[in-house]
Amino acid sequence: MDAQQFKELYLAIAPARFHFFKSILEGYDGLAILSSVDGKKGTVRLRYPPESEDLLFDLLSDIAPGLNRYA
Repeated sequence: MDAQQFKELYLAIAPARFHFFKSILEGYDGLAILSSVDGKKGTVRLRYPPESEDLLFDLLSDIAPGLNRYA
């Protein structure tokens, strides 16, 4: 799949939670690619294949409270 077939989603998370979020996503092979857009503000970009959207959004719903905490 080439990069043009990926969807993108921008999120704001607690900057200290970036590595936690990345670790969670790595547990789901091929689910999404996480990139930092602005590390100080916690802005991140997720690129994901359209067929992963339901699983990704379910996961985001489950872990969202943990992404907003400063740990």
